[in-house]
Amino acid sequence: MEEEKSVGIIGMGDMGKMYARRISDAGWRVNACDIPEKADLLKEEFAGRANVHILPNGHLVSRCSDYIIYSVEAKNIGAVVKMFGPSTKLGAIVGGQTSCKAPEMAAFEQYLPSDVHIVSCHSLHGPGVDPKGQPLVLIKHRASDESLALVERMLSCLNSKHVFLTAAQHDRITADTQAVTHAAFLSMGAAWMANKQFPWEIPRYLGGIENVKINVTLRIYANKWHVYAGLAILNPSAQKQIKQYAESVTELFKLMLGGHRQELSDRIHKAGAAVFKDNNDHDLLLEDEVLDRFSLGELPEPEQRVKNNHLSLLAMVDCWWKLGIVPYDHMICSTPLFRMWLGITEYLFRKPDLLEECIDTAINDNTFRADDLEFTFAARDWSARVSMGHFDGYREKFEEIQEYFAPRFPAATKLGNEMIRTILEKTSEEK
Repeated sequence: MEEEKSVGIIGMGDMGKMYARRISDAGWRVNACDIPEKADLLKEEFAGRANVHILPNGHLVSRCSDYIIYSVEAKNIGAVVKMFGPSTKLGAIVGGQTSCKAPEMAAFEQYLPSDVHIVSCHSLHGPGVDPKGQPLVLIKHRASDESLALVERMLSCLNSKHVFLTAAQHDRITADTQAVTHAAFLSMGAAWMANKQFPWEIPRYLGGIENVKINVTLRIYANKWHVYAGLAILNPSAQKQIKQYAESVTELFKLMLGGHRQELSDRIHKAGAAVFKDNNDHDLLLEDEVLDRFSLGELPEPEQRVKNNHLSLLAMVDCWWKLGIVPYDHMICSTPLFRMWLGITEYLFRKPDLLEECIDTAINDNTFRADDLEFTFAARDWSARVSMGHFDGYREKFEEIQEYFAPRFPAATKLGNEMIRTILEKTSEEK
């Protein structure tokens, strides 16, 4: 190892801290900073790590580090790079950890010295997930092969799967695999709060697919709002997809309300055929024994499963169909949340009897009608906030719902991690 080389991290949020720990444990020197008010707390937190050096500001980190990672919110990347970019060490390598690369690359090109190499990255998982086996996107934007190789060695300690993309490819794929996934779960949380529900306490939300919906929704709301807002608002592809999802939800719900069974059935089957036509020969990502294992509630399983029309899942496939997205195309750089979402969607559409039950329930059963109404409102509201580009509006809504569900986050996170490990084991070799 080139022990004289060092990694700089500007922004010590949850992800920055995870990188600092992993990289320093591998023997590299880490120079890190956050806003000045956090310097003393960071020094105390990392006092036992000889390889981690907390510096007062990004100028000093940039000046003495060989690979500088900007681990800041996507909406702030331009301002932060403008401030610290000119101080970058001669010939250093710079990258970012944002979920949307277009503004990141624009900032690097505008504010970094011309001698600086640009190799960006993005770990496609949250800070609480073990990075082993998870996708790590590497983007050689303006760099030599030697610079890319050095970054690979520095980040090899994560034991992630390296995926090499351009910035444009990254943004399109993350939109395809994350944007609508997040919108669906965010809308579920909003609907449950609007109806003053804790779904794990209601018998009709117990078991199977419902376990995944509940656990992943809580997992998302347990994270920071900006993780999702940056991807949704700054990525043009993401905005388009979230808008289509809201339209799919609305149109399918209107067919349900109007009792148009044949039209609903034809549309659902046409969408399913387009999305799953080439992927019916592999084992399901999720089976009953996996789905039923991860219940957050303490109520006993009902003797007879409550039927659900699963509007959120039907609309997902309709959205993919309308946009021409084949979700399996991007499995190599999919997030754990996306694999869970695809797993339950695939489970529904590849079980003909269950899919027909959903259609019958949608037309003949009002059990979930109030929930579906609020879900439709929520999907349209999230889409509107994203389309207007209102970070403050996004944050206000997110944090209100976050506060509502906060008491159950620890249990949901634990169960979610177990689900992620199970699905990763299932898909690691297949894909």
